[in-house]
Amino acid sequence: MKKIIPFIIVLVLIASCKSYNTNQTINNENKNSIVQSDTVYINSDENDYEIIIIEPGFNTWLASTARPEGYYSQEFLESRNAIFVQSWNQRNMQPQTYDPNLYELRIDYDTRTDYGYEINYKLYNYFIYFQLTYKQKLSSFTPRI
Repeated sequence: MKKIIPFIIVLVLIASCKSYNTNQTINNENKNSIVQSDTVYINSDENDYEIIIIEPGFNTWLASTARPEGYYSQEFLESRNAIFVQSWNQRNMQPQTYDPNLYELRIDYDTRTDYGYEINYKLYNYFIYFQLTYKQKLSSFTPRI
């Protein structure tokens, strides 16, 4: 009996060991499809301006949570975008104060240019999404949906 118990313990230990596969394959197709689905290209039919937003989750948020197109007037969107862009660009120029990973690129937005409704709508909603997701406040306005 004393020889059977250690034999059973050794047998159980060997059976419980798992062999690991050292040749793991990485499927980049899924990663590329995620990045592609989270990339929003905004082209305005009215003019030659374009915005490319690469932000995980923004496209889904825009379709499911944001107010529908036409809810805001273009003048409202333009005035808020001017404030948000100014704050964004100030933070972009101060990487020692604000996280440079959040404010990576400067936004070139001219308040005297008519970008059309679609570009202003999606830019405004990106700022709202950004503020809610990263708990940032770009203006004195409380970001809300």
